[in-house]
Amino acid sequence: MKSSLPFAALAVVFCVHSLAPARGHSTQRPVNPTTPNETRNVIIDTDPGTDDAMAILLALNSPELNVKAITVVPGNAPGKQVLENGLRLVSLANRCDIPVAAGALEPMFQKLITNDAVHGKNGLGDIELPPSKCHVDPRFGPDLIIEMAHQMPHEITLIAIGPLTNLALALQKDPSVSSLIKEVIIMGGSINGGNSTAAAEANIFGDPEAAQIVFQAGWKVTMCTLGIGAKTVFTRERLATFSRTHGPENDFAVEVINRIIGYGEKQGWGGMRMYDPTAVAAALDATLVETEFWHVDVETQGAFTRGETVANRINAVERRVWRGDRYVFEGFDPVQPNVHVAVNIDADRFLNLFVARLSGK
Repeated sequence: MKSSLPFAALAVVFCVHSLAPARGHSTQRPVNPTTPNETRNVIIDTDPGTDDAMAILLALNSPELNVKAITVVPGNAPGKQVLENGLRLVSLANRCDIPVAAGALEPMFQKLITNDAVHGKNGLGDIELPPSKCHVDPRFGPDLIIEMAHQMPHEITLIAIGPLTNLALALQKDPSVSSLIKEVIIMGGSINGGNSTAAAEANIFGDPEAAQIVFQAGWKVTMCTLGIGAKTVFTRERLATFSRTHGPENDFAVEVINRIIGYGEKQGWGGMRMYDPTAVAAALDATLVETEFWHVDVETQGAFTRGETVANRINAVERRVWRGDRYVFEGFDPVQPNVHVAVNIDADRFLNLFVARLSGK
């Protein structure tokens, strides 16, 4: 595996302010307008990960998506383990034609944080997949993103379901990537509290500096939030139906979901929350997710709020002018919205779709 090069300083990317919707107004947009029967070319950037594994299998079994590559980033487990998990997943699906490339080995400016409590020591709930028949691609993950963006300008959708380190490194190496990628769909962030901390969602908390770079890069970003993931609860009743069909992918998914349902029940959720597959769902069916178009920044300094995705719901900031002994509020200045924030999902239709795509596979 290749490691990322050290960086002397964080590239600062400023969002250009321009006219925005009036104060108090958010524009609802479909996640990704598509034409009927359109196939989207996608790169999945991932840290597999139990729910990442479910997302990858959903993508590989969805004819709407043409998975061109999988790039791997540490998060749910260390880099070597998540790379092995990615290779075993594409092997399970008999898709060794898809390049699987290692990315950065650690976040940009902090120590790696993994999640053994949820994802187990191997990242897949301690469920063992057969050794992979596939081989790792020798290219560095961010370089592969850059290469494919230039080969297929305006045709690649990035589905990012882990920390955003690889995407940020690609932008730092070649800023033109932001104008060549069709869309970035992220599972990450929250507008109403976190799961890693009171404020921060796990994927963003895994590398806040990288997330801020990605959010401010000027490309189209859709953020599938912790909030919509919380609505997609895979219950034991649904699992009983799913487990009546069989196949290598089907049976592995049943095992993973059964393990995570136990964790979810202890948390009072009633089942497994299907966080990462929501980003794949947003890519394959625009009507599943409802979004609002807001300006979003990532907090990188706060002692209690590091990693928080701060959504400006009014797309405006107060204008204050110094008047001798104090600042006086004189009105509002618009800020440019930069992220399509998912605020709702058709959870039942999404979960039915997931089961239908993997049943018997």
